[in-house]
Amino acid sequence: MSVAPDTPTQAGTHGVFVVFEGGDGVGKSTQADLLCGWLRAHGHEAVRTHEPGGSPLGPDIRRLLLSTSQHPPSPRTEALLYAAERAEHVASVIRPALARGAVVVCDRYVDSSVAYQGVGRALGADRIEDISRWATDGLRPDLTVLLDLEPEPALRRSDDPADRLESEPVAFHARVREAFLHLARREPAQYLVLDAGRSRDDVHASVREAVNGLLGDRDVL
Repeated sequence: MSVAPDTPTQAGTHGVFVVFEGGDGVGKSTQADLLCGWLRAHGHEAVRTHEPGGSPLGPDIRRLLLSTSQHPPSPRTEALLYAAERAEHVASVIRPALARGAVVVCDRYVDSSVAYQGVGRALGADRIEDISRWATDGLRPDLTVLLDLEPEPALRRSDDPADRLESEPVAFHARVREAFLHLARREPAQYLVLDAGRSRDDVHASVREAVNGLLGDRDVL
């Protein structure tokens, strides 16, 4: 049974929650940094965080998840580790920041689990979404920015050694990309889908425009 639909930054929170999603190499971290810089320059408290690894327990869980060791977790264990770290992340970092009126900017959230574990690992998108919604107690972003790019050029962007997920075949990353696009098509009002092949500044301008409108709508300026 699927969980009931949630509402963005539910009752008891007053800040704004923005998430960057997309495949590996599309520029999520860069755009999250640019957005936080712009927010701080305009007087907002911007909390920059990421998954996995954004909670106090996160770095240890991140090592288990992304290490290229000879003993990787099974797909189900991988999904549950992501959910566990996300539960701690929401409880210890995201909800407290929203409660004090901050703008939380997160690199990856529930959609990444749905795309990577639900579809990429073929564990079932609905099942993974249900687990993640339970782990987060239904907390959803006010805006999800989906940076979209075909996997091959995206993966070529990084010179760093590939982690365990980045090392998956191109076909895996193609499934992940389509899963993200499906989620955005399902709820278009909650997503800003941008071509990650555009210049960094062009993408940032589009993000800034959307977030500026959201801040005005939420009356937190």
